[in-house]
Amino acid sequence: MNTIIVVGGSKGIGYSIVTSLLSSYKVVNISRTQPKINHENLTHYSCDVTSGELPDIDIADGLVYCPGSINLKPINRLKIEDFKSDFEINVIGAVKAIQKYLPILKKGNNPSILLFSSVASKLGMPFHASVAASKSAVEGLTKSLGAELAPTIRVNAIAPTVTDTELASKLLRNERMIESMNERHPLKKFLKPDEVSDMATFLLSKKASSLSGQVFELDCGIVSFKL
Repeated sequence: MNTIIVVGGSKGIGYSIVTSLLSSYKVVNISRTQPKINHENLTHYSCDVTSGELPDIDIADGLVYCPGSINLKPINRLKIEDFKSDFEINVIGAVKAIQKYLPILKKGNNPSILLFSSVASKLGMPFHASVAASKSAVEGLTKSLGAELAPTIRVNAIAPTVTDTELASKLLRNERMIESMNERHPLKKFLKPDEVSDMATFLLSKKASSLSGQVFELDCGIVSFKL
């Protein structure tokens, strides 16, 4: 049974990924809090990836890095510290995890790295300057590492639109905002966490063995269409 390391799997999209993998993989979760699930295939390490020392792990066939931030403010209210914080969470943390586990991934079975971007990297939206800047860096990292690590390790990213998680709760805090969010998307919906974890599971599997350096927009049409 292959082993997947998930950084940030205690909540939201990360938690959905962990739960979707457990039936077929051994999962090592690294996050500040423990996921609210017990399973024989799950091992948890408590760690803040931005400030703590990542645990030593002997075997891994995949790495998923999914901590994120939604820091939405007008540019005149964003501080340099906001940009630094978002970059630290989204980019530096990912680099730290990749550098730590790259030696064991190179020995893995069909090894794969999966990162997370955002539709904000492609779709210009007000108040998204900080998160869009850091997620755009994730996309650059995905393509550069995909080239560098080929053919041994595949590297891909998912760029979701708004997903119904605690992180996005401020954007979906009442029925009017939910209806407005649905209407903004050409498919008249936004994402559920399991839709993202389904894509993640696919990209980690052998079924995606020909895919690397790609950013997959799970956008419900908001980037792709103008209707």
